[in-house]
Amino acid sequence: MIDDWLARGIIQAHHIEGFEPVSRADFKRVHNPQMVDDVLDLKRRNGFRNQDPEVAASLPFTSGSLLAAAHWALAHQEAVCSPTSGFHHAGFDEPDGYCTFNGLMVTAVKLLDLGLVRRVAILDCDLHYGNGTDDIIVRLGLQSSIGHHTMGQHFEGEQGVGHPAARFMSWLNTAIQQCARADLVIYQAGADPHINDPLGGLLTTREMLKRDLAVFRAFRCHPLVWNLAGGYQRDVAGSIEPVLQLHRNTALACTKVAAPS
Repeated sequence: MIDDWLARGIIQAHHIEGFEPVSRADFKRVHNPQMVDDVLDLKRRNGFRNQDPEVAASLPFTSGSLLAAAHWALAHQEAVCSPTSGFHHAGFDEPDGYCTFNGLMVTAVKLLDLGLVRRVAILDCDLHYGNGTDDIIVRLGLQSSIGHHTMGQHFEGEQGVGHPAARFMSWLNTAIQQCARADLVIYQAGADPHINDPLGGLLTTREMLKRDLAVFRAFRCHPLVWNLAGGYQRDVAGSIEPVLQLHRNTALACTKVAAPS
């Protein structure tokens, strides 16, 4: 995806910032410490249901990217992308659904612990319920500090029911209003709500662009970090071009809103 954005001029190489991985202690702040050690020491399956050392090695960097992007968003009062996914199904005790550690919660809790924010809003527009995020919020008693708005809780399995786009935009506008008081917004720009996604089937390409523009316009000049989430489409050749196109549209929406008027 980054190669795609660079090749198309959506971003330039100097826009890419380095960052540090998070620590085991950061993971253990929001997960069962034994689970963290077992996954990283390859004694337990990760969210992909394997014990691949390359997956384990990547995990501190995916959460590290989101945390670094959040720091940047707070420092510069703008929208920043962390090109990562694989977070919201990971609960306190269990990896699940291609999610091993919950980087959304790692980031939110780290910033709260550092005193950099008093309230974080997670706006999760993956079509599937962010059950792991809810689990950790409840287990740690963070309901007053972290607002969680997960599309999947309301729309998963709703393909073809009523007028999904209108109902979704109504939900989204309410969620945006409820996020307005947060010091930082974390936006998961899922690609799987797309109408052609084999695990989605709700919104057209145009409706998903409308979604992204609504979020970026609502939080223009406000700390917002956005990342990726589910997206499972393939074209006839088997490539992920349909997913790349949706992520491309989100990036273009972000740059369009950020551009001086």
